[in-house]
Amino acid sequence: MKAIKLIAGIFVAVAFVGSAIAGNGGTSKKAASLAVDTKESKIHWLAKKVTGQHEGFISISNGSLVVNNGKVAGGNFTIDMKSIVCTDITDEGYNKKFIGHITTGDFFEVEKFPTSTFKITKVAGSNITGDLTLHGVTKSITFPAKITTAGGKVTATASIPVDRTDFGVKYGSKKFFDSIGDKAIDDVFNLDVTLVAGK
Repeated sequence: MKAIKLIAGIFVAVAFVGSAIAGNGGTSKKAASLAVDTKESKIHWLAKKVTGQHEGFISISNGSLVVNNGKVAGGNFTIDMKSIVCTDITDEGYNKKFIGHITTGDFFEVEKFPTSTFKITKVAGSNITGDLTLHGVTKSITFPAKITTAGGKVTATASIPVDRTDFGVKYGSKKFFDSIGDKAIDDVFNLDVTLVAGK
């Protein structure tokens, strides 16, 4: 009987130690959610067409990155679609007309869809997979990203190609308008994203 009690006591002690180790995480650190710095973070966009291209910036309104043991494990950010600007058109009137065109019915309908979002669903090495919601449509996309940590801040950069027709934006696309000729606009535009997050 004493032997049975001794063995039972040993099991209880082992379970207690195991529970204590699990409780303090051992040598691992807990996952931390870091707020995105919207002033330091930015998105540069580039869209091409047969006769040229346009580019500019669009703002990130909020977001966060989940960091676990020094590595990004999740996160999300929101894009303010009403903040889009074009930097290559110097004529003020033409610039305003262009922005009005791409933010209304032919393109992104920002009054109806004022924000776009991206939510990370998987991190595999340097590849990020997540759900991009644009123009009211959600699609899963995957792209490589570079992530660095310095001074308590995490910086994630990525160049993300986006096929606008996947999100219902069809204006000027050869997929849908065969005879459009040199007025065609590339289906894929590029987003160069820089996310800076910290406590």
